[in-house]
Amino acid sequence: MINKRYKGSRYEKIAAAYLYKEMGYEILEMNFRSRQGEVDIIAKDGDTICFIEVKYRKDASFGMPQEAVDKNKQKKILIVSAYYRTLHQIGSSESIRYDVVAILGNRIKVIKNAFGGV
Repeated sequence: MINKRYKGSRYEKIAAAYLYKEMGYEILEMNFRSRQGEVDIIAKDGDTICFIEVKYRKDASFGMPQEAVDKNKQKKILIVSAYYRTLHQIGSSESIRYDVVAILGNRIKVIKNAFGGV
C-alpha cells in the first residue's frame, strides 16, 4: 500500500507541475479529502475551478489510465467537490469543470470536461 500511495503521490505532483507550467493552471489544493473521498488536484483554469483526477499506467496492458475513472469514482469526486464548494462558498454561478490527467508511461494527456457535474 505504501508503494502504491508513494507512486500515486509522485504522479500527482508531476501532473500538477505539468498543469501549472505547461497549461497555465493555478493549483489551489492537492489531495483535498473529505469523509466521502478525495480529489487529487483542485485548480483554476482561467475563471473555471477544476476538480482533477490523476491516473497513471506504466503501459496500456490494463487499459488506458482515464478508463479507471469509472462512474463510482466520478460520483465520489462530485460529492467531494460539492463539499469543497460549500466549504469555500463557491456558488452555483461559478464555472466548474471535472478534468482527468491521464499519464501513460511518460506521456501526459489532459482531458478537460472528462465527465459531467451537478
